Amino acid sequence: IDSLCYVVRLANAYHEQTGDASVFDQPWQEAMKLVVQTFRTEQRKDGTTPFRFVRRTTAMLDAPPFEGTGYPVKPVGLICSAFRPSDDSTLYPFLVPSNLFAVQSLRQLATIFTEHVGDATFAAECTALADEVEAALKRHAIISHGKFGEIYAYEVDGFGNAYFSDDANVPSLMSLAYLGVHKPDDALYQRTRKFLTSDANPYFLRGKAASGQASPHTGKVRIWPMGIILRAMTSTSDAEIAECLGYLKGTHAGTGFMHEAFNKDDPADYTRDWFAWANTLFGELIVKLHAERPQL
Repeated sequence: IDSLCYVVRLANAYHEQTGDASVFDQPWQEAMKLVVQTFRTEQRKDGTTPFRFVRRTTAMLDAPPFEGTGYPVKPVGLICSAFRPSDDSTLYPFLVPSNLFAVQSLRQLATIFTEHVGDATFAAECTALADEVEAALKRHAIISHGKFGEIYAYEVDGFGNAYFSDDANVPSLMSLAYLGVHKPDDALYQRTRKFLTSDANPYFLRGKAASGQASPHTGKVRIWPMGIILRAMTSTSDAEIAECLGYLKGTHAGTGFMHEAFNKDDPADYTRDWFAWANTLFGELIVKLHAERPQL
């Protein structure tokens, strides 16, 4: 899902910054209609999908089970995603942050096709699908947690099963305020965020070097700088942001760059010398703080 949403996010942000609507040309319009068609296909309302992803691998998360179609879902209006943004296959195919991202993208498309393309029919289709997915999220993705109250699950299957966790990659539950899906002070987001930074989250790690979000993509002991960056990016607390900046300054292993992940107890034990996504997000964080919180 997220790979399709990012195309919409880029086009929408480009137009917002430049006012240049020439990018919404015929090939782009056709591509966006294919995006929406793919979303509808992956709602799997008839219980099937034409898509498969199979490969030979010793990494169990590298491909969805059941001939590359993933675990079963009950069609409830949500969109299936075979993979998380980390490239790990999903446990329950209704990936909640990606569905929230899709709602945002569909509403952006509706505005673009209304105001700049002049295709009211497709705009209405985008709005209708966004409304359907949003309603399904409210019914199936917001679940009462024993300790934190009503929060977002990370993945659900429509049958009532839910996976409570997060992944350091974007879109994540932590990144919802960064993406603009929620405001940082929204009650639902705040409750979810408290869960994400607690010991109840199996992928929030505390070590000698730092505390932060991890990802199954790199195992059980590695924290992702990207997760720390997104925590700072979505925080309303100077103290929390300063803590995150301290972690980032202290864990780049003398390289001056953000890595994919590092051992929670030993920053010198890291993966990927160069990770453009994390470096770019770090730069974005510094620019944001320079403008909004120069005291930090």
